[in-house]
Amino acid sequence: MESKLIDHLFRYHSGKMVSVLTRIFGLAHLEIIEDAVQDTFIKASISWRTKQPDNPEAWLTQAAKNRVLDIFRKLNTEKKHLPNIAYGSNAIAINELFLDTEIEDAQLRMIFTACHPKLDPRDRISFALKTVSGFSIKEISSALLTKEDSIKKRLTRARKAIQKSQLKFQIPQGELLPQRLESVMEVLYLIFNEGFHSNKEETLIRKELCGEAMRLCKILLKNKHTRTPEAYALFALMCFHSARIEAKTNAKNELLDLKNQDRSQWHFPLIKLGHTMMEKAVDTPTFSCYHYEAAIAAEHLYARRFEDTNWDKILHWYECINAIQPMPTHLLTMAVVCLQNKDAKKSKTYLDQIKPDDFAQRAYLYYGTLSDYHAATNNFHEAIKHIDNAINVVNNKFEKSYLKKKKSKLISTKN
Repeated sequence: MESKLIDHLFRYHSGKMVSVLTRIFGLAHLEIIEDAVQDTFIKASISWRTKQPDNPEAWLTQAAKNRVLDIFRKLNTEKKHLPNIAYGSNAIAINELFLDTEIEDAQLRMIFTACHPKLDPRDRISFALKTVSGFSIKEISSALLTKEDSIKKRLTRARKAIQKSQLKFQIPQGELLPQRLESVMEVLYLIFNEGFHSNKEETLIRKELCGEAMRLCKILLKNKHTRTPEAYALFALMCFHSARIEAKTNAKNELLDLKNQDRSQWHFPLIKLGHTMMEKAVDTPTFSCYHYEAAIAAEHLYARRFEDTNWDKILHWYECINAIQPMPTHLLTMAVVCLQNKDAKKSKTYLDQIKPDDFAQRAYLYYGTLSDYHAATNNFHEAIKHIDNAINVVNNKFEKSYLKKKKSKLISTKN
């Protein structure tokens, strides 16, 4: 029970703790701060076995701050680097930094630091996922479809770049803001996707990650400088997807595709909130990928039955997305949409433009779609071969079970 509580707190609060402590002690000590926060959770896992504190988050925050001070004292750097936070006005100022509004400000500062143009674009995303939301290297690897060794190198490069450039821990202003905000939203999008389409072996949906992404997106919407139509569209997209989370699995925790989901389980208050966000999002002359993805998600929600889905409109929205941001995942989804629309020939034109390596850890999606294409053209031998490929490379056991059921149906249809 304690380990689950600590894991929960780590997901929700480690980013807060790292951000606030960085604001206090400075980016120069970021690696020490991250280690201190990690040590604090290890300490909690031991200490809480006998007695759990009344306010776990406050306990962790204070323990992390104390741990940082201990480390700095051990390094004999307190006189040179640390403010005197024990007494007087400095103590009051430090305590004020732990107010909710200041924590939000610190997290915005952290994510904008991670998205600084002096960092490599790939490093920015990896670094933000690590520092803001407490992702492990394995989880970042899954979210970015990249090898773990590559993620380790990116994190190291990011920390070195921050040290070398002596970056300031602040929110950008003026002309710098839009470019940096784009990277921020990409990070939040990835956080949400890792929760909604988890690549963890034992977990299909990680609601805490979806919730974390939405929480951070709301921080953007609370700040007048980051409250943009794109941010509203991203939050709407998250609302629309989150509304379907409970229907993604059945009572046996088996994965259900859109066709087999119980639509009465969709959470309509979230759908309504998403629509409200979209009304604010469309107050702009140009639309982003988030606008189009939200439109696609909404289109699925409009259909009372799977058979009522407007696939032509969904394909159009995907074409719009791919025009402004060409990606293999878009082409794959367009192939899927064409199969739903009984247009196998057009689906093949999209499949011919992509290959399994384009999807790294999610290559099973490519093989699964290729299997669907061959099934649609009555080539069941090829369909079974490619569903086997998908089963062999998928990590998540629920996805694997889903694919095995599809294989059984293919075999029965073939026979």
